[in-house]
Amino acid sequence: MKKIYLAGPDVFRPDSHAWGKHLQALCRQHGLIGLYPLDNEIAQAATPQQTASAIAQANMHMISQADGVVANLEPFRGTEPDSGTVFEVGVAVALGKPVWVFFPWAGDLLQQVAHDAQGHCAQGWLVEDFGLPRNLMLACQWQGYSPTVEAAISAMAKYLQGPSDK
Repeated sequence: MKKIYLAGPDVFRPDSHAWGKHLQALCRQHGLIGLYPLDNEIAQAATPQQTASAIAQANMHMISQADGVVANLEPFRGTEPDSGTVFEVGVAVALGKPVWVFFPWAGDLLQQVAHDAQGHCAQGWLVEDFGLPRNLMLACQWQGYSPTVEAAISAMAKYLQGPSDK
């Protein structure tokens, strides 16, 4: 069975362990093994920074063992996706692993970010105008998009199976 790393800010949910089990059950329904970051057993280290480093290394190992990544790129603590998830997507892409993303559709960046007539946000920064729902460095790298995690896991399972012989 193919393994997929389940990337996203879901680990911060109040029900994160139960949610992870739910995601893994969805994966099993599609013939996949879901690798959920909270399944890593990390002992408390001498300092919080050492514990954080151990978590990061364990997650990197999971990504390296995966055949692909399903990533939750919904807005997190603002209008952008979780930075840790974005990093994990970048790692997967660098390793040549397929990435399937999900988030509720809210239009392209110009539709999502308030801007003036010249295309600048309230902070004066230019808002990308490529018709993409996320920054081009993400949107030009994923194999596919789905609006829900259920649809993303199903689509990734089909993607990993490859073309049908029919």
